[in-house]
Amino acid sequence: MDLFYLPHLDKHDAVVEFSPDESRHLCKVLRKNSGDSVYATNGKGIQYTIELQHMNPRKTTGIRIGSSIVPPLPYELHLAIAPTKNIGRFEWFLEKATEIGITHITPLLCDHSERTQIKMERLEKILVAALKQCQGYHLPALFPLTPFDSFVSQHPDALIAHCGAGEKKPLHSLVQGTQRNTILIGPEGDFSRCEIALAQSKKMTEVHLGSRRLRTETAAISACCTVALAWQ
Repeated sequence: MDLFYLPHLDKHDAVVEFSPDESRHLCKVLRKNSGDSVYATNGKGIQYTIELQHMNPRKTTGIRIGSSIVPPLPYELHLAIAPTKNIGRFEWFLEKATEIGITHITPLLCDHSERTQIKMERLEKILVAALKQCQGYHLPALFPLTPFDSFVSQHPDALIAHCGAGEKKPLHSLVQGTQRNTILIGPEGDFSRCEIALAQSKKMTEVHLGSRRLRTETAAISACCTVALAWQ
């Protein structure tokens, strides 16, 4: 059954109103009719079954005929990742990470970052589209672009993946059974020496994702998969 995103949906709502974009999709793309049923979520775990009533491309309404609470992921995964110069690759990461399972995303501003601005509204739309595609009910939290040093100060217990020299632990050995994981992934030029030194001064755990050198978005997806598989 098709899933729709209604951020203001409340578990007490009996009558549901779809946004203009969702109404247009219902009427013009899916060609739904009065009496058809769809799912809806607010991205916070509510699953509504809605019977469509008044069909209009600008405002479609329906009535709730069933509801349930979908439990969240059994783990928390917070990925802090430097957006790629090619924004399409970062958007691909957002889409796939949502499908695999992630709870928080913080774009990082690093010394070697080639992208210093992002469009939050567009990125949030990509997360919503991915959530609907994978029939998920918990929308990942997307935070604003954050300087590396600020993030490190706030998350000293995070894991940092980098390509520099030194002793690093395999990520898979640390996430098994660990309910909360925060992992930092650097830009295409990797974290700078100063950033790695700052992480080391905070006693952050340094990790590796295998023997191959990965692109930023590939490393982030590898981290997502490693955590998700540890909880299968």
